[in-house]
Amino acid sequence: MKKLTVAILFGGRSGEHEISLLSARSVLNMIDRSLFDVVEVGITHAGVWMVGDDVITSFEKGEFNHLQHAFFLPESGNHTIHIETIHNGDVIMSPYKTIDVVFPVLHGSFGEDGTIQGLLDLIEIAYVGAGVLGSAVGMDKAVFKQIMRGLKINVLDDIVFSRKEIASNLDEVINRCEKLGPYPFFTKPANLGSSVGISKCRDRKALINGLKEAANYDRRILVEIGLNKPMEIEVSVLGNEFPTASIAGEIVPGDEFYTYEDKYFNGVSILNIPAELPIEMMDKIREVAVRAFMAIDCSGMARVDFLVDQATEKLYLNELNTIPGFTQISMYAKLWEASGIAYTKLITRLIDLANDRQGEKLLSFKEYRKKEA
Repeated sequence: MKKLTVAILFGGRSGEHEISLLSARSVLNMIDRSLFDVVEVGITHAGVWMVGDDVITSFEKGEFNHLQHAFFLPESGNHTIHIETIHNGDVIMSPYKTIDVVFPVLHGSFGEDGTIQGLLDLIEIAYVGAGVLGSAVGMDKAVFKQIMRGLKINVLDDIVFSRKEIASNLDEVINRCEKLGPYPFFTKPANLGSSVGISKCRDRKALINGLKEAANYDRRILVEIGLNKPMEIEVSVLGNEFPTASIAGEIVPGDEFYTYEDKYFNGVSILNIPAELPIEMMDKIREVAVRAFMAIDCSGMARVDFLVDQATEKLYLNELNTIPGFTQISMYAKLWEASGIAYTKLITRLIDLANDRQGEKLLSFKEYRKKEA
């Protein structure tokens, strides 16, 4: 049986570049090489695509001199990565590798928000994870919450400001926030993950600092009512048209909330898998996670995060991540491992789902072209 050639795409231009490298390293270590030939494609902070030998190590060290510039041509059906070569002073595009499937391990902007998915759709290549719509909606916390409200799924109250509003009329922004409810508030970039740029604000001074911090990462800033000491619950979803949810796990943060440092570096947080929840609550979380996944036309994978108000036992959907952290110790993989799917098998399943979804899309294109002919 012919091996599929899979391009692992990592790095990227977002504030989650380094997290992408951690996830990609795990995928590269654990992907089943008996089934797949692997091509490493790194994207620098500046947006330059690079290929070569052991790209992941070069990116981890920040050493790119021996790598080659690479790109996909935006042509339908052209799945070949090309590289730039110089011949007699002329830049020539030369074929490098023909790819069957792309596995984007790109967290945050320009990777998880539908942009890279649009490029891959243009060339009609299979790729792991959600398409343009699911990626864009899942990435935008404000738009996602509006859709959840339409489904009568509980989300916390929030208000959205532009970076320019904050810069030009900070007093009015603060007044509108304080009318939303009592402190604490959370300030968040509308489009980012891994808790980058998020602050918990217990007073006006902290709110001002939090707004400015979030504005460093996005032009739209979400201010959200905060809960005091909620349970932080996560569940993993896997599938296309018929997705399933893993058991749920609880995160006990080592900080005020599950911060960037807490997630990836300080090792203080505690992961309780499965979460200590009543069976009815566990079932409800899994059911809501699948509903949210399907509502935004997600596919492949997602990690869905919830908050449980321990005072009222009310459940709130917090966000949905279409390219969650993918290290072996990340919650997405650990929840599936606890649900019976080991990490290597999970990677294989995601690639299978990518091919299945691409087959469905190509069938639609084929029928559309018949009608146009």
